[in-house]
Amino acid sequence: MSVFLEELLGDKLVTGGGEEVDVHSLGARGIALLGLYFGCSLSAPCAQLSASLAAFYGRLRGDTAAGPGAGAGAGAAAEPEPPHRLEIVFVSSDQDQRQWQDFVRDMPWLALPYKEKHRKLKLWNKYRISNIPSLIFLDATTGKVVCRNGLLVIRDDPEGLEFPWGPKPFREVIAGPLLRNSGQSLESSSLEGSHVGVYFSAHWCPPCRSLTRVLVESYRKIKEAGQKFEIIFVSADRSEESFKQYFSEMPWLAVPYTDEARRSRLNRLYGIQGIPTLIVLDPQGEVITRQGRVEVLNDEDCREFPWHPKPVLELSDSNAVQLNEGPCLVLFVDSEDDGESEAAKQLIQPIAEKIIAKYKAKEEEAPLLFFVAGEDDMTDSLRDYTNLPEAAPLLTILDMSARAKYVMDVEEITPAIVETFVNDFLAEKLKPEPI
Repeated sequence: MSVFLEELLGDKLVTGGGEEVDVHSLGARGIALLGLYFGCSLSAPCAQLSASLAAFYGRLRGDTAAGPGAGAGAGAAAEPEPPHRLEIVFVSSDQDQRQWQDFVRDMPWLALPYKEKHRKLKLWNKYRISNIPSLIFLDATTGKVVCRNGLLVIRDDPEGLEFPWGPKPFREVIAGPLLRNSGQSLESSSLEGSHVGVYFSAHWCPPCRSLTRVLVESYRKIKEAGQKFEIIFVSADRSEESFKQYFSEMPWLAVPYTDEARRSRLNRLYGIQGIPTLIVLDPQGEVITRQGRVEVLNDEDCREFPWHPKPVLELSDSNAVQLNEGPCLVLFVDSEDDGESEAAKQLIQPIAEKIIAKYKAKEEEAPLLFFVAGEDDMTDSLRDYTNLPEAAPLLTILDMSARAKYVMDVEEITPAIVETFVNDFLAEKLKPEPI
């Protein structure tokens, strides 16, 4: 356990009172689950979460009090601590040390030291955190993600009765009646043998309404092609009336709005951090892609359904949002030649496949996304924003959250150059330039 924790968190953590705690000592405490709490002192929702999380933390650990530093001391107590099921580590995005100190002072759990800015950023990228507050739970022994949406755990299971909140099969979570907008009810067993799109959306969200119009046509085309495909609408609407109005536009199924527990369990299962999100599952209930929104917008004729992920994507308006999800390798090419982009994809693909397979074997997301960018207005804007040279080909790694770029400007890009560039980045041998 301690090896994984030290690789993830470093050697030292701190308590709210400022005492240092050796990370390797956590292994002796019997911790089964590690919570990573991503937040910032300037965020009102983070302040609200800290208050409810403190009570939850105390109950889960069996602490009689959850005051500052409770249960997270440096081990100076006369008697050994009882085994704890849960430990939480705060991962801050604060830029001011005094504000950070004031915020962590009231936390009964541990925190990454303020000075560990690079490690904090790595954690934000590793788990692709896009919103705060975020709370994810990891198996403290293996490091595998147990739950990506710990905020819903606190709300749905405040006593920790379902601990450790591990992922359940889709078939189990979706079990129960589903609705058509006609009022007809079907059992979830009717989904057997079908690909399934789990669609998290809401009427109040303009991007959701835009996607729904496209998705209706995609759904029709897929069904007309004879494919076994169903979509399940999981509403984030603020009232049942809004749900009914929105659902009336949809030809597929929905979880009943009144079944809030099931809607919440689906959000927890897939760690939904924003809408619209379309998760596409195979007939066994395994995730094919979490980027269903991008796939639908990029493939209006649905020729590539069920949209198995590609190792290398051609950068477009619809998938450019993924540049904000973590570090991305982008190879810029002169696309006036129709074959230029395809040749660039073929050059990158073996390296991308190798990286993806390596991390998939560890049940982790790849630390890089891979893109080829041609010549268009969106690419020009990206070059301008990141202040990149006009050269083509141009090999880059862009880390938007860190506002950092890594540039390889050479006359010829070869597979060996790409692989060395990627490996040096992953080994932290490259020096970043500011964006």
